[in-house]
Amino acid sequence: MSDLNWAAIVPVVVLAVGLVVYCLLDIAGGEVQRLPKWAWVLICLVAIPLGPVFYLMMGRVPRQRSYRR
Repeated sequence: MSDLNWAAIVPVVVLAVGLVVYCLLDIAGGEVQRLPKWAWVLICLVAIPLGPVFYLMMGRVPRQRSYRR
């Protein structure tokens, strides 16, 4: 176990956790499509990192951008 390269593993774990947290906050604060919110939460928590990526591609409702002119 001491042969693990922690300098390579820690950034990947931090990015994966950050992606899951971002998706969970997005699910809680907005609309979702194709599945209920509880199902997207379950997918994001069980299938790391593919679950959050799948949610961002398929389950997130596109937000309208407002530009000031």
